[in-house]
Amino acid sequence: MRVWISLPLAALAVSACQPLASTSSASQKPRVPTLVQGVCGDCHAVQRPFQSPNPDAPSFEDIANSAGLTEETLSAWLLDAHNYPEQMDFELSEAEAREVADYLVTLQREDYTPEP
Repeated sequence: MRVWISLPLAALAVSACQPLASTSSASQKPRVPTLVQGVCGDCHAVQRPFQSPNPDAPSFEDIANSAGLTEETLSAWLLDAHNYPEQMDFELSEAEAREVADYLVTLQREDYTPEP
């Protein structure tokens, strides 16, 4: 007895065995969370071309590539509102701080050089 598989089913079966394409590539821009855009975007450049609306506010790319910055160190800093500059008069929950930190570390680059 022969079992015939339809062409669409055969294609589906073959494609299921293929490796998934990586969703993270160097050319792919990370999605800017709404929270980051809303809370931080008025002063900081949160995405390319990284030109901050407030010239005194560092871009997220500059912050992300600060020496020693990790998700943990940034989350801790964001949760300690006493260390904020005066212009950053707000508080974040732990989840919000983690969301900002998670996004920022996606901007880290080994070949980063600060703009003059």
